[in-house]
Amino acid sequence: MNNRGRYRFRKSERLCSRKLIDEIFEKGNIFYTSVFRVAWIRSMTGLPQPAQVVLSVPKKTIRSAVARNLIRRRMKEAYRKNKYILYDFLSAADMKLAFILIYRKPSIISYREIEESVIETLVALCDHVKQKNANLVKKE
Repeated sequence: MNNRGRYRFRKSERLCSRKLIDEIFEKGNIFYTSVFRVAWIRSMTGLPQPAQVVLSVPKKTIRSAVARNLIRRRMKEAYRKNKYILYDFLSAADMKLAFILIYRKPSIISYREIEESVIETLVALCDHVKQKNANLVKKE
């Protein structure tokens, strides 16, 4: 990925396909980190970017719309600044990924904590994808 587009969060990086989102929840893999629940699937369809993401803050856990928007903005910024971790891995492995990042905490946490959690989550996502890919290769 070139340095010029590295720190942008373009429309093509957002997962908008309702069909693909439903497929992630039906057939995808799920894991948990301290702050996030992550549902992901390797995409067989041609995605325009190496990864597409949905950032979600459930209304059930955070009732205030103002607070949900604040958390979502912080998640988006942390992902934008650190997505190169995932993109470098996906480029090297030559695969595409669609995933959903769901906030789990019942309260608002600081941007620094969210950024650390996003980094932790992206590293864990790379590990899960690598492990799943190794299992698929062993089965074949």
